Amino acid sequence: MTSATPKQKLLGAVVDVALAGGIADKSLRAIAEAAGTSHRMLIHHFGSREGLLVELIREVEARQRGALGELDAGPGEESGDLAGRFWQHLRSPELAPQERLFFEVYGQALQGRQWATPLLEGIVENWVAPVAAMLEAAGISPRTARTIARLYVAVGRGLLLDVLATGEGHEVDAAMQFFSDMLLTHLGS
Repeated sequence: MTSATPKQKLLGAVVDVALAGGIADKSLRAIAEAAGTSHRMLIHHFGSREGLLVELIREVEARQRGALGELDAGPGEESGDLAGRFWQHLRSPELAPQERLFFEVYGQALQGRQWATPLLEGIVENWVAPVAAMLEAAGISPRTARTIARLYVAVGRGLLLDVLATGEGHEVDAAMQFFSDMLLTHLGS
């Protein structure tokens, strides 16, 4: 196992700061201070505040994919139960500031802002591939698994955006449950 590079350690510290209280409204100096470093070190490793934000989002996304990969079905638990548990994980209050930041930077990338466009690389496929692999492991054909995975990514992101915009968590959770149930019913037929 290789040890983390200084850049990886620094990014880890920034992620911890971001998950503890968000950083979207903080200056580079404030982020550096909270992470126990200097703004010069952040610039050295990430180029700019914006470059740091892109790397931060990528790291948080990677951690969430790791959490997805660690889900194991309990005795008698079905794939819908796993999807529900992961949805609740994504809806945890500590992730909300990062989800807001994700959508903010994602929107900037879609507008063609040069600093944000690197975020688009793998933004969908990095989720579709592991979700499809889980579905294939459950016996779903590869083509159908990829279609379902893409649909889950799109619906999940849309509903996360919905709850961030409206605060209507119970309704959004009910919509995700309905979607999962509908999909499982379709697959069972």
